[in-house]
Amino acid sequence: MIELPLAIPVMLTGIRVAVVISVGVATVAAAVGAGGLGTYIFRGLRQNDNNLLVAGALASALLALSCDFALGQFEKSYAIGERTSTVRRRLVTAGVVAIFAAVIGLSFLAGTKTRNSDIADGQTGSKKIVVGSKDFTESVILAEILAQMLEKRGVAVTRQLELAGNLAHDSLLANKVDVYPEYTGTAYTAILKHKPITNPQAVYDQARSEYAEKFNLTISPPLGFSNDFAILVRDDVARKGSLKTISDAAALANNWQAGFGQDFMSRADGYAGFSKAYGFNFAKQPREMDLSLTYRALQSGELDIIAGNSTDGLIAALDLFQLEDDKHYFPPYEAVPVVNRAAFERHPALREILSALGGKITAEEMRRLNYAVDGDHRDVKDVIHEFLLARKL
Repeated sequence: MIELPLAIPVMLTGIRVAVVISVGVATVAAAVGAGGLGTYIFRGLRQNDNNLLVAGALASALLALSCDFALGQFEKSYAIGERTSTVRRRLVTAGVVAIFAAVIGLSFLAGTKTRNSDIADGQTGSKKIVVGSKDFTESVILAEILAQMLEKRGVAVTRQLELAGNLAHDSLLANKVDVYPEYTGTAYTAILKHKPITNPQAVYDQARSEYAEKFNLTISPPLGFSNDFAILVRDDVARKGSLKTISDAAALANNWQAGFGQDFMSRADGYAGFSKAYGFNFAKQPREMDLSLTYRALQSGELDIIAGNSTDGLIAALDLFQLEDDKHYFPPYEAVPVVNRAAFERHPALREILSALGGKITAEEMRRLNYAVDGDHRDVKDVIHEFLLARKL
């Protein structure tokens, strides 16, 4: 009767802080395909779209402030020294409960929708296929190509897109995803843990063989293009220094500030081997950040050199220059769909589609598709619908 009333304001202050932090941290859930407001933030970073960034960040901030305000009113009703009427206290309590019920209710409805979708997939397993992708534009585009081609053949598709890291591969192994686009170099080095080699056919053959043996997965024929690591500098810097190759840049880069994505910094074919092969000796430790942020930081002058993707639409959109890998350090990254073998039995149309796509997408076409989404900020579904009509696929 004495200690609890005295402690309640302090306890509620702690809860307010925890709730606001939780709302902010919850946006990271988008990185594991869990959706939420973070999806707009990550997509805005990836597509260099400030409107999406503001939409996601503003909505998250308003949600955090609403929760903080509601709990603040609740806290005031228990403040020491105040004489709060029973009616006011009940109204404040009811308001707080209503706000939290709304937030929890929306989350519950979203979760129910997902669960119902999963149940439907289980009941009509032969009619539905789950198409996954990684968390960057090109992977989403390739997944959408597969999804729309399947839908044209009357197959119901569930999209499980924008899965970070190796979650797409893990989801395939867990039978949560049936097919997703991968790259031979990634499969060879990041999944199978082999040291990088530069022979495209050798990488493909060994990755395909080991995926079948170790994971019971099928690596389909390459789609026709390779998305290799691209070492990028600003175009004006390349022209001023007459830079053509990575070796040219290594001779001038002592005082440069490098910035690389977490993936590049941690992979066997990433920064450690790359800097050793070319003799880079940066005076400052490279900054490790989200890949999408490295493009913006390079354009603004905060960074001098980054590692991007060779088919990325942002290279042209941001006026960047790709240096030639003159020592052929990086392994090949041919785009290949990876399929759970059981999916072929349930979805015969999938084998037909993968056969039709084999060797059909050029690097130039992939750059145009990426630019349409990242540079022109067009909807992925619209871009792919037009592409498939034009190619009659």
